[in-house]
Amino acid sequence: MTFAEILPHFNASMNATSAVCVLIGVYFVRRKNLEAHKRMMLAAVAASTLFLIGYLTRHALTGTTHYAGRPELEIVYLSILYSHMALAAVTAPLVIRVLFLATRERIEEHKRLARWTVPIWLYVSITGIVVYRFLYPLPFFSH
Repeated sequence: MTFAEILPHFNASMNATSAVCVLIGVYFVRRKNLEAHKRMMLAAVAASTLFLIGYLTRHALTGTTHYAGRPELEIVYLSILYSHMALAAVTAPLVIRVLFLATRERIEEHKRLARWTVPIWLYVSITGIVVYRFLYPLPFFSH
């Protein structure tokens, strides 16, 4: 297996790692364990950053991957893909802003923006895995 062939699997694992870290980070902040919350959210940012590097590298090496699954599922795939892409474009600036607010200890602003950022970030991470599954299918999704 080549480096380019490994990257989609790596990228999906980074999306999964990011989603899990965000969920654990939310768990910790709700229990007022701010140090654990900070560690989990920084881990989520690291995983998302590694995903982005891997995605851009894979795209540079192999170009666009086209859907080749069951035709009756293509509209589902495209709906998920387009919503994923649109929200992915806003996730990075939102996450950067939330991090900035936290580092400046502007906690009320941080919390207000995080309430919007977290669900969008989770949606993008999870739909990234779903898109991966459509492009690299299990037997149910293939012809």
